[in-house]
Amino acid sequence: MFAVALTASLAVGVTAAMAPSKVDVRIPLASDPLVVRFVEEALERSPDAARIRLTVQAERDRVPQVGSLPDPTLTLGIQNDGFQSIQIGKMDTSFWQVMLTQPIPWPGKLGAHEEVVRAQANVTEAQLERWRLSTVAEVERAYVELLLVREQLGLLSELAALWKEAEAIARTRYEVGQVSQSDLLRAQLERTRLEQQRIASVSLERTKLHDLNALRVRGLDEPIPTKRTLEELAEPPLRSEEEALVDAARQSPDLRVALLSVTAAEKGLDSARQDWLPDLSVSAGVMPRGQIEPMWAVQIGITLPVFGATKQSKAVAENVNRREADARGADAIRLLVLVRARERRTLLAATLETVQLYRGGLLVQSDAAVRSTLAQYKVGKVSFPSVLEVLRGFILDEGGYLDALAGLQRIGIADREVSLAPLGSMGGALAGGTTIPGVSTAATGGPEATVPASGSGAPSGM
Repeated sequence: MFAVALTASLAVGVTAAMAPSKVDVRIPLASDPLVVRFVEEALERSPDAARIRLTVQAERDRVPQVGSLPDPTLTLGIQNDGFQSIQIGKMDTSFWQVMLTQPIPWPGKLGAHEEVVRAQANVTEAQLERWRLSTVAEVERAYVELLLVREQLGLLSELAALWKEAEAIARTRYEVGQVSQSDLLRAQLERTRLEQQRIASVSLERTKLHDLNALRVRGLDEPIPTKRTLEELAEPPLRSEEEALVDAARQSPDLRVALLSVTAAEKGLDSARQDWLPDLSVSAGVMPRGQIEPMWAVQIGITLPVFGATKQSKAVAENVNRREADARGADAIRLLVLVRARERRTLLAATLETVQLYRGGLLVQSDAAVRSTLAQYKVGKVSFPSVLEVLRGFILDEGGYLDALAGLQRIGIADREVSLAPLGSMGGALAGGTTIPGVSTAATGGPEATVPASGSGAPSGM
């Protein structure tokens, strides 16, 4: 009777552990009050924020500088006949000299230079938007990873309770001579392995906490209570491919920076062409001669581009090449933006199907397999290794479901960030490739999954 009751308790515990929660209303990740607060803190407190804003202002402050006339030159001098004495007032050709010279660039040159600097400032300002989107994405990713590792810890706790009950069943059957001692020893071994994985996961949870607090510019060990679960976060919307591509091209700050760089290069080319035009200089001076009537002078100078073959022409050629290079770079970034948008949509569609497969059948089937195997083990129809196998599959499915939910959020974050990074650099189940989140290697004949040290994948240890 004890074995029967314990087996029933184990089956109920399994069912409760693996069933996805019923959530009536799911909230988008970006609207989670905690995420909103963390993002605000990161944007306001980050030293990078102040650095980039000051850099943008510094670029803006350059505009009036290049649009101003060059400083005039004041010349003071003396001209004297002979070395014996000062002859000013005695000789007509002896005098003091006060002259002011003002360089005047050819009309339009200053405006062209000003347009170049203004265009470069626009590029820097567009880079600020890239930093903002990336910072928001980093905060959201850190929050999702913290939720994931904490739910994995909860899963390990549930599994430990199940193994404790399984060990009690094996002990009872061993004491009455129905199974060998190896069943009891194997159950104890699995409990020890779970403790080992729990220690690693606790350490990982602390690392994820540090990551999120560092982004908030807070104390690394400041506690962050999380009441929400991955199941309670809304799934990213699956848009049509055309809509996804159009939005990515329109919202990408990288593409905007590239296009603004092309504009800046065009302004630089216009300015270089105007540098062929000569600059002027106007000088005016007065020469006091003591008792003799003073003299005065007005001069107009003009620069001669006699070295234009090695200066102005090369400057034009340089800016032509820069414009063409920036235009090719913009084309490359536009293509990359579209490729990444299509990749994310494809992976999102597959991950959404995977999550529905978990909810609609896989978890239910896994539960049925566990209950059936436990019932058969109770009456001696299957061996203890069969129990190990079915529980291992159960925990793999439950962990895979969590990872699929986290994968959905990672894809949505990258989509809002309009990331140019390949899917393999997004972390979690995407690390090292474009594996669909929640699809374990065990399902494709790969090595058996265990609780990962990186916080991705499904905890198993079974």
